[in-house]
Amino acid sequence: MRNEVMVLPCLLLLHCYVVLTMETITQEKAEAAIPVTTLSPPEGNTTFLAGTSWCVALPGVSQIDLQNALDWACGLGMADCKPIQHGGACFDPDTLVSHASYAFNNYYQQNGNSDIACNFGGTATLTNIDPSHGKCNFASPGSVGSSAPSSLKCKTSFIWVKFAGILLLLYLRR
Repeated sequence: MRNEVMVLPCLLLLHCYVVLTMETITQEKAEAAIPVTTLSPPEGNTTFLAGTSWCVALPGVSQIDLQNALDWACGLGMADCKPIQHGGACFDPDTLVSHASYAFNNYYQQNGNSDIACNFGGTATLTNIDPSHGKCNFASPGSVGSSAPSSLKCKTSFIWVKFAGILLLLYLRR
């Protein structure tokens, strides 16, 4: 009977290990699919002395490069691009530069205002002038959370809750 009781916790630990391993492999594959640009980041920290900076699209760059960067920011980059969808607060002006600026800045703010988070293959630049306009408010430092996947944190803690629940049931069953 004692051996049967130990089987459940062992199976649960094995389940936890498999789930966490598969999530790690999936994340690594997603990161490997991200095209890496070999442009070097700017030297030093270019965040402005006033402490507030925004990342915006560079006017005059290739439309194809800008569209690719926008697609990446709204896709794998996980920027919040709902406001630049039709009917959103930042849809107008309906230009590629305007939409890319919003997405680039959202990604930049989510990633801690890191200089490298405002590169986008050379299609973006930092500014100390707030690009917000009308009802469209561009995120500023501290106004958006990290883009780190919260699903991993949630699943990990849920697994431990399941584990604790099973152990409690086994204990009460005695």
